[in-house]
Amino acid sequence: MSKNREIAIQCLLDEAKAIEKLTTHIDEDLDHAVETILRCKGKLIVTGVGKSGHIGAKIAATLSSTGTPSFFVNPLDVFHGDLGVIGKDDVVLAISNSGQTDELLRFMPYLLSNHIPVIAMTGNANSLLAKNANYHLYTGVNHEACPLNLAPTSSTTATLAMGDALACALMVARGFKANDFALFHPGGSLGRKLLTRAKDVMQTENLPIISSETNMGDALVTMSNGRLGLLIAVKDGKVEGVVTDGDVRRAMERHHTKFFSSTVAENMTRHPKCVSPDTKVVEIDEMMHNNKIHCVLVTDEQQRLIGVIDSFKVGAVK
Repeated sequence: MSKNREIAIQCLLDEAKAIEKLTTHIDEDLDHAVETILRCKGKLIVTGVGKSGHIGAKIAATLSSTGTPSFFVNPLDVFHGDLGVIGKDDVVLAISNSGQTDELLRFMPYLLSNHIPVIAMTGNANSLLAKNANYHLYTGVNHEACPLNLAPTSSTTATLAMGDALACALMVARGFKANDFALFHPGGSLGRKLLTRAKDVMQTENLPIISSETNMGDALVTMSNGRLGLLIAVKDGKVEGVVTDGDVRRAMERHHTKFFSSTVAENMTRHPKCVSPDTKVVEIDEMMHNNKIHCVLVTDEQQRLIGVIDSFKVGAVK
């Protein structure tokens, strides 16, 4: 193995260990932090300097997109007029690996005197920031993944992971759902997949519909023309079952030379997977994956066939 790959792998292992170590430091302060943010009537203000600032901006973005109104404020700007953005109904998440960052400590008296809750995220539980905050989330690491043990690597990864942990806890506490996430991401691929429903992408014409009494010799012609890899047995408008490529292979092994004269009813899968026209594509995608199928039927409340949606249609929702 090359030296480059050895260094890269060691870096990943060091950062993974740093994150794993954090699990032993999760205590009641995390519970209190979540409760404080949930009670917040204003905004969650995230602040930090340098690399901590970059990580803080990402944490604020993650929180905002998952139901917690948040934005990042550079503490350097606070002393030039931006202090006014922090209101008495807000909560501050202050990030500093050392916990001794002057720029953060300088406006702590303002926050404390105005009874604005402060959640500190530091790698030093004995720091001034940690001791003066209402709650402390520990993000300390034994050493940086940097070969020189100088550049913020393991420490920034640990801080980012703690921010994600906080966001995840808040999502569950708020009852934040997939549809809520889509509303916060209306223009992205995730939003489109979460908002798109079966009726928006289902195939409704030239469906391979057949009678369950049809022999398999004739049925295979219909399956080939349908180009969906299945047949749909329908009687009086209602779905009786489906015949898939897998059903055909199993039927040929079972019937041998009598396969072509056997009927669709003898070989079909009864009670196939069906969804309503309003089922979200993301749910259909999960259903296909869990059941290892490539098509689902779209039916109404009376099990009347409306359309078919296949994995290609689902995958095309981007």
